Amino acid sequence: MLKRMLGTAAVLALFALPLSAQAMQKPAGDQMTLTGTVIDVNCNTTMGATGAAHKACAVACAKAGVALAILGSDGTIYMPVSSKPASPQNDKLIPFAEGKVKVTGTHRMVSGLHTIEITTVEAAS
Repeated sequence: MLKRMLGTAAVLALFALPLSAQAMQKPAGDQMTLTGTVIDVNCNTTMGATGAAHKACAVACAKAGVALAILGSDGTIYMPVSSKPASPQNDKLIPFAEGKVKVTGTHRMVSGLHTIEITTVEAAS
């Protein structure tokens, strides 16, 4: 009986290895440089709030946990992400809220969502 249980456990472990390796792989991405405007996703997408008049609100919302994102010049919204667990990205973008930025990083598109894992961010003219 013990041999049977050990054998079954060994077979299950062999099947689990490829699954665990697949779960640990992150989707491939492309390095890119993006120029756009840092937006408060909530206010921008629900009320169309943008610009200098909205900066104080965007900063307050971001500090409260509302996601900031980058609105590209082509109208695409890029959500900043991190491959490190519990690594919020708002702190990188708060100083640039409602302003133009130049961001470099890894772009991925997963399930229709454009993301960017930020390497550098700076003010853009």
